[in-house]
Amino acid sequence: MSTPTSQLPRPADADAPALAIEIRDVHKWYGAHRVLDGIDLTVRPGEVTVIVGPSGSGKSTLLRVINHLEKPQIGHVSLNGELIGVRRHGERLKELSERAILAQRSRIGFVFQNFNLFPHLTVLENVAAAPVATGLLRKPEAQESARTLLGRVGLADKAGAYPRQLSGGQQQRVAIARALALRPGVILFDEPTSALDPELVGEVLAVIKDLATSGTTLVIVTHEIGFAREVADRVVFMDGGRILEQGPPEQVLDRPQHPRTQEFLSKVL
Repeated sequence: MSTPTSQLPRPADADAPALAIEIRDVHKWYGAHRVLDGIDLTVRPGEVTVIVGPSGSGKSTLLRVINHLEKPQIGHVSLNGELIGVRRHGERLKELSERAILAQRSRIGFVFQNFNLFPHLTVLENVAAAPVATGLLRKPEAQESARTLLGRVGLADKAGAYPRQLSGGQQQRVAIARALALRPGVILFDEPTSALDPELVGEVLAVIKDLATSGTTLVIVTHEIGFAREVADRVVFMDGGRILEQGPPEQVLDRPQHPRTQEFLSKVL
C-alpha cells in the first residue's frame, strides 16, 4: 500500500465529534479492471447511508473494503479514527495480523446476500456463536442475548430450528440478529433482499427499518429504491467504481444532478 502517513487520520481531539467511518482515496483493482476508483466517503454516527447503482459499479466491493474482507491497493478506511486492517509503519501502511483484523471486524456487523448461516447449528446457536468465540460473553449470557435478539427480529419461536427449516426471509432475519449479537458500532448490509422471493422482502426490510430508527449506524447496498427513499439519511450513487452523486434521498432520488444518476433512475423507477 502506498498511502503516506501524512494523509492518514490522527486521533480526534476529545471535544471533536467522532466519525463512524472515513473512507479516503480508496482504489481497488483486479488486473486491468479497476473496481474502486478513488472513493471518498464519510458516514457519521447514527447515520443511515444507502448505496445504489448498477450491477458492477463497485458497491459490494466497497462494503467488503470497509471491514477489510477486501484490501485496497491505495487508500484507507478508519472507524472512529482507528485504521481498519492496517497500521502506520514509517511512511507506509502495514497489514495487521489476522487476529487483530478479526477483533476489528467484531465491531463491524455484516449481513450478506445469501445469509451465510451455519447449517449444522440451530438458530439460537448461530446467533450466540460469535459472542462466545470472541470472548464477549459466556455461553449462558450469549444464549440469553440471542433469545432477546431473535425476539427483536420476530423469530423467538424459531430458536431451536435449523436454517434449512426456515424461509429465506427468516434466515436473513437470523443473519441480522447474528450481526447484532456482537454489539457492533456499524452494520453493513450487502443487498440483503436480493436472494429473497418478492413476498419475503417486506419482512426483512421491516427489521432494517426498525434498526434505522434506533440510532445504529447502517451502510446499506440495495436495489430497493423505495426503501432507500424511506430510510436513508443519505443516498450515494455509484457507477464505474466512483461516487458520482450523494445527498439526501429527496435530492439524489427525486432531483438527481448527474446525467448518469438520471439515466439509472429513469430505468428503475
